[in-house]
Amino acid sequence: MRGPIGVFDSGFGGLTVLRSLLDGLPDHDYLYLADSARAPYGARSMDVIYRYTLEAVEWLFDAGCPLVVLACNTASARALRSIQQRHLPTHRPDRRVLGMVRPSAEALAGLPPGAIPGVTPPANAEGTVAVLGTQGTIASDSYRLELAHLAPRLRLVQQACPMWVPLVEAGELDGPGTDHFIRRYLDPLYAGPDAPRPSKLLLGCTHYPLLLPRIQAAVPGDVTILAQGGIVAERLADWLHRHPEMASRLSTNATRTFVTTDDPEWFATAGAPLLGRSFTATRAELPGR
Repeated sequence: MRGPIGVFDSGFGGLTVLRSLLDGLPDHDYLYLADSARAPYGARSMDVIYRYTLEAVEWLFDAGCPLVVLACNTASARALRSIQQRHLPTHRPDRRVLGMVRPSAEALAGLPPGAIPGVTPPANAEGTVAVLGTQGTIASDSYRLELAHLAPRLRLVQQACPMWVPLVEAGELDGPGTDHFIRRYLDPLYAGPDAPRPSKLLLGCTHYPLLLPRIQAAVPGDVTILAQGGIVAERLADWLHRHPEMASRLSTNATRTFVTTDDPEWFATAGAPLLGRSFTATRAELPGR
């Protein structure tokens, strides 16, 4: 039986990824699950993030999803590898879970989709690049580990931006207070004679594209800013092309279903600007709630 692509995030941010998936792979069916009642995940412990993420992934599997995309950098950085290596082989060998870190690191390094360490030559990229993310994503050091294999000549700067997710979730996308917290985390990268001045910035959290105009205003005009939605959509299409056995298991009726662990009406109202269209949602209970 064929099923939808599951897309999971702790809250609203993953809707920016789903928006790009709908643009790039519009024929597929999608089931979006937001654990809004327990968001944000960024400052939680690794054990808690793993448990919450696994509960959500299993819920999506039970709902019929052969493939789940973790549209959450914190979950991708702190839970994905354990789920892939420890949980799936023994409990769900016929299912797959993909994340945000690998495709984003490939793009940051300038590598094409489908790059394979040890097979694809390392990128010749040099200079300094930066990842902006939650405390959990930065503490995991996942991007540094990926880039060490993909582009060892790159110098990586990682900057945690713990106030940005609360700003986005509160709808505070501009104004003096927002600009203060934008510059609080970007000035160490660009202001002052000893600043590293990275040439590329990866927005390593799916909430951050909502702050893009203010981020652009706070950095030099020649800095390349990478948002993850388009990256993930492009590289998922390539992954499915290279894995026809999974592509054949995905349903293609262009349906979209939205589920949250919090109030559905509130989630749909607040999430519509991120998705770029209105939608309706229903409520679900995860096992640990």
